Amino acid sequence: MAIYLDSAIASEAELAQKMGWVKGITTNPTLLATSELSPEETLKKLVTLTSGPLFYQLTASDFQGMVKEGQTARDLIGDRTILKVPATPVGFEVVAHLSPDIPCSVTAIYSAAQAAVAREAGAKMAIAYVNRATRLLGDGIALVRSMADVLKGSDVEILAASIKSPEEAAASLQAGAHHLTLPLAMLRAISSHQLSQQTVEEFNHKGIGLTLS
Repeated sequence: MAIYLDSAIASEAELAQKMGWVKGITTNPTLLATSELSPEETLKKLVTLTSGPLFYQLTASDFQGMVKEGQTARDLIGDRTILKVPATPVGFEVVAHLSPDIPCSVTAIYSAAQAAVAREAGAKMAIAYVNRATRLLGDGIALVRSMADVLKGSDVEILAASIKSPEEAAASLQAGAHHLTLPLAMLRAISSHQLSQQTVEEFNHKGIGLTLS
């Protein structure tokens, strides 16, 4: 399992890097638009702020344009590139074409059938927008579960995105997601609990520890 930062802000990537347990960075066109730098400069900066993969989502809509954009992204990011390719007919064609050379994930999957196509096209990951799927389909966790059933026994891993609470993060993993990508605020939220802090304070108030010199 890996937990990724979902952001294109360098200062947030720096904070996530200091946490020590965040394994990479995912971006999308909306997130890249929040950066003060150009997309090219943002990607060059972000790749220096993680030792793990950096995900880039294709924005072109035609086959040749998507292939060229994917190759350009790999040239910028290097061998830690994972492309995010939309779950569309042309997107699946692009995955089948590029996946032998560049790791690809299929993003915006809303059905188990699309997950099956992602597997056959050679995708490394299938991405589910959990909270968005709940709003649009009624149950994003059920989507993750159905994807996990279809992908069982394959090498394709499920990345759960659009997570709005620690409970939703845990439920996604319990439903079969292999990885999570979360904004900085949610990374902080899943690593803390009011009762944990309360318990620590009680131990420290009543107990004794080493004397530090």
